[in-house]
Amino acid sequence: MYVKQPTEIWENVIFLDESKYNIFGSDDKQKVWHTSNTALNVKNLRPTVKYGGANQLVWGCMSSSGLGNLYFINGTMNKYVYFDILKRNLKQSASNFGISRHFKLYEDNDPKYTADICKLWVLYHYPDVIKTPAQSSRLNPNEHVWEYLQ
Repeated sequence: MYVKQPTEIWENVIFLDESKYNIFGSDDKQKVWHTSNTALNVKNLRPTVKYGGANQLVWGCMSSSGLGNLYFINGTMNKYVYFDILKRNLKQSASNFGISRHFKLYEDNDPKYTADICKLWVLYHYPDVIKTPAQSSRLNPNEHVWEYLQ
């Protein structure tokens, strides 16, 4: 739908998403390939943390003109936490981008984004929302968040 549109339509779009960052290690199992009888060589061993490592959930937004506010989430993110993030950060980020008057919002189909409380607030304050097809690949600002963290 948007593929055939001119690239200028993306100048006033704000992309939103959240992501979890592991401070140490990974949530997934890790495999190390080695030749026989070398399993305990130092190069084949990975450091671990007992009972897992810490992680941080982060919400961020970006547009073609830059990166918006970065919000660190403590605990679980649900529709009420997301609603609070929208109220506190979206307008300020849009103003910082210089597109505060007329911008479009791009969010994925996460259930907390599509909760009635959030949809109604967005519809009332920012009626231009780009519809995302179901099962679309998630927009993840991971690479851009690292610029804030370093």
